[in-house]
Amino acid sequence: AGYGTAWLNRNIRLHKNLEGLKPVLILPILGSLLTGLLMLFVVGEPVAQLLATLSDWLRNMQGGSAILLGLIIGLMMAFDMGGPVNKAAYAFSTGLIASEIYGPMAAAMAAGMTPPLGIALATKLFPGRFTGDEREAGNAAAVLGLAFISEGAIPFAARDPFRVIPSLMVGSGLAGAISMAVGAQLKVPHGGIFVLPIPNAVVSLGGYLVALIAGTVMTAIMLRILKKPLAKPAAPATV
Repeated sequence: AGYGTAWLNRNIRLHKNLEGLKPVLILPILGSLLTGLLMLFVVGEPVAQLLATLSDWLRNMQGGSAILLGLIIGLMMAFDMGGPVNKAAYAFSTGLIASEIYGPMAAAMAAGMTPPLGIALATKLFPGRFTGDEREAGNAAAVLGLAFISEGAIPFAARDPFRVIPSLMVGSGLAGAISMAVGAQLKVPHGGIFVLPIPNAVVSLGGYLVALIAGTVMTAIMLRILKKPLAKPAAPATV
């Protein structure tokens, strides 16, 4: 959408009396139309097939190892945080709620909360590996993580993807695996920490909290290992 709108902005020429309409009317309408057509006729079908394939693969694993299934759901949840792989794991987990199969949903939410929570913890424990802006953003990431909004980790992953994303995947994979291992079940599709006090919403709450804490701590440890300390500014020369 952004690249398409930028292309339209560069190529649409209007009379100076109409230039004021371009950012508030013309570009939003044409940009939305262009993006919608691309999604409908170019991107949509391949992505839908990919999601269907991933969902079928996960469904076939439902009868196998519960721990392995939790691990894979966790890895997928942290891989792109709101992208197609994440959504495939989430859609698979929510779809099973209708069949009264609640374990994968618990694994998915624990794994989705872990990335921003782990980053927030890392900014507090290892501040030398984060900029001032990142340390400040860690506070917001903690709130988003508690609400099961994985996208709170995206700014950190976008800035240093080859170190941050593997760290998040390790922590989320651990959270998902432990969640399935302890038999945790989640009977609602969203809500983060705010659904935990609801009676009967979570089965094996103690084990579920262990999974969430373990994944968060592991994420922070992996960030400590993979991210390099920031270079300290050189001291001013003295005469």
